[in-house]
Amino acid sequence: MTMLLASMTAMAQDADNRAGRPERRQFNQAEMIQHRTERTVQKYGLDENQAKQLQELNTKYANVLGGPRGGRGFRPGGPRQGRVDRDSMNRERPSRADMEKRREEMQKEMEAYSAELKKIMNEEQFKAYQADMEKMRNNNGRRPQGQRPHKNNDNK
Repeated sequence: MTMLLASMTAMAQDADNRAGRPERRQFNQAEMIQHRTERTVQKYGLDENQAKQLQELNTKYANVLGGPRGGRGFRPGGPRQGRVDRDSMNRERPSRADMEKRREEMQKEMEAYSAELKKIMNEEQFKAYQADMEKMRNNNGRRPQGQRPHKNNDNK
């Protein structure tokens, strides 16, 4: 009986904690494309004509670029909400060969994106873009340290 009461109390507290948190805003694909375009225009100082061309390019390559979090991809179903999708648990994992093939396809698409982006940006802007991409590659796709504080940052 004590165990039942303790587990019910813990579940109620968890529900209260979730209820007190503000709901995270979910972006749709068009908003994510717009956000990426605006961020790039601001970061590299693109003019209006370049911004328009970049918007078209980002729309064309939306499936490759992923979301605002750095390539994690757009998921139309939204976040998992803490629940396990039983169907996805029963699916077979892709083979190593399939994963390698997909990685190569993504790499080719990113190279094509960069080639088109080079036509939009001037030489200085594109060099800055390439330097940022190299930093990100060296950081395994993560944001550089100190760019965004973690939730449990103690500042000691």
